[in-house]
Amino acid sequence: MAKRKRKLTRKRWTREEIKYLKKVFRNMRTADVAKRMKRTISSVQQKAIILGLKKTKKYLKSLGRA
Repeated sequence: MAKRKRKLTRKRWTREEIKYLKKVFRNMRTADVAKRMKRTISSVQQKAIILGLKKTKKYLKSLGRA
């Protein structure tokens, strides 16, 4: 029997999710944000790019990246 292809569905972003993302993205690991929002890391990264969100210099420095 042939395997059925799974249809990919996209979960739309709610206003509340966008508000939360804007609040926490700058100072929290992307993986942690994704886990709390029950979304994939890549979906959080893409939405952050679309919204123009970036990590703070202070946060990056704490990781040794700035």
